[in-house]
Amino acid sequence: MMIEVIQPGLFTSLQDLGRFGYRHLGVPVSGAMDLDAAQHANHILGNDPTCAVLEITLQGPTLKFLIDTKITLTGAHLSPEVNQQPVEMYQPVEIYKDDELTFGKRISGVRSYLAVTGGFKTDMIFNSKSFYKGITSQEKLVEGDILELASTSGKKAAELQVEPPAYNTHELYVTPGPEFELLHPQQKEKLLSEKWTLGMNSRMAYQIEELMPNRLPSILSSAVLPGTIQLTPSGKMILLMRDCQTMGGYPRILQLTEKSINLLAQKMRFEEVSFRLIH
Repeated sequence: MMIEVIQPGLFTSLQDLGRFGYRHLGVPVSGAMDLDAAQHANHILGNDPTCAVLEITLQGPTLKFLIDTKITLTGAHLSPEVNQQPVEMYQPVEIYKDDELTFGKRISGVRSYLAVTGGFKTDMIFNSKSFYKGITSQEKLVEGDILELASTSGKKAAELQVEPPAYNTHELYVTPGPEFELLHPQQKEKLLSEKWTLGMNSRMAYQIEELMPNRLPSILSSAVLPGTIQLTPSGKMILLMRDCQTMGGYPRILQLTEKSINLLAQKMRFEEVSFRLIH
């Protein structure tokens, strides 16, 4: 009941719904960057929602299946093929022993999710299977890894029609952060009226290329969450993501909604976004 990693792709990791209840120990939440896509993958196969999935970033792996099973792929469309034949996204796909799954050209999104019937069998650490450097033995797949499956049987694949989401919208919905009211009215107007260019990014955070004028005082290190938007003394905005730290000393000016975190996880560097405030 195994899958062999022939080549690992750019950054492929096992992720589930996240690691909760340990933030007081400095342990990040982690979990799938796009939780909607990850949960859809498990739901389509009839898996338990807590089953781990493979999160595949931009350049997919080559995987050889050593057993018969079923898979589904959601999230980013990275041109998946089984034995060089295209496979549909958001559909159960029959897999047979010695089949090879590969990926090609990126069509949309950034992160794709692969679920297998019954889920993956791996160590549960702090109530989660999510990879995170320093907590789990590895942070991403490497060539030659063998992935064990928890079971080859599961519930009947769900009969549902899931429309692949559109990742082309630029609006990110936000609520006011704890330090939002410290911003000058002109800063607020600029923040919420302009488009902003995404810069360097990772599972920990996205940066904004443009600077936001900042005269806010420093704050004592305070709690931050995935989706917290911080403003640094230099005027750089940092959008925290699933692997973010638990405490931070920069003003927390906005907080992304859960759906906007999922959307942001599917955006490339140099794409533009705007912030739409909700209360």
